[in-house]
Amino acid sequence: MTDPHQQAGRVTTPLENTPAKPWDPTAPIPAPLQLHSPTVQPQWVDYNGHMSESCFLLVFGDSSDAFFRFIGIDERYRDEQGLSLYTVETHIHNIREASVDDPLKLTLQVLDVDAKRVHIFHSMFHGKTGVLLATGEQMLLHVDMKAERAAPMPPWLLERIQAIHTAHAALPRPAQAGSSIGIRRKAV
Repeated sequence: MTDPHQQAGRVTTPLENTPAKPWDPTAPIPAPLQLHSPTVQPQWVDYNGHMSESCFLLVFGDSSDAFFRFIGIDERYRDEQGLSLYTVETHIHNIREASVDDPLKLTLQVLDVDAKRVHIFHSMFHGKTGVLLATGEQMLLHVDMKAERAAPMPPWLLERIQAIHTAHAALPRPAQAGSSIGIRRKAV
């Protein structure tokens, strides 16, 4: 079976070279967004018979790419403006296992946004049972690729993400959001 993430020896996303969708400011914004629903591929499964940890990140990255195209960021934006969103931090919680051919349903919630950053939260569910399999929290940074540094988003882009953030404000904050890693010890 051909891996949908391989092209000419490099990793791609399923939406690569797919233009961003036109933005309709009057359209209702789903809370949360549901933009990506892949199926677990055989090459994503490791020697334990479950989806490999690196593939959880791969799928969350694809969900981010779907979000980028939802808000108007695609190859044209990158090539013509020299701007893009980069992931600067990711936290993944693996909650349940996924197996080959399992359908996945991903949701995305915008937790916060400012002029240069977007804080998003992915939830991965089994597409048939609805069981939560994993979560992925990401901090995205808007970058001027030529200057190689953070840059403010253009007003139209910031307005779109702020509209999504407003639509998502009524959602409960996910339990895993903002958690840190460490060994928890009982007080003696």
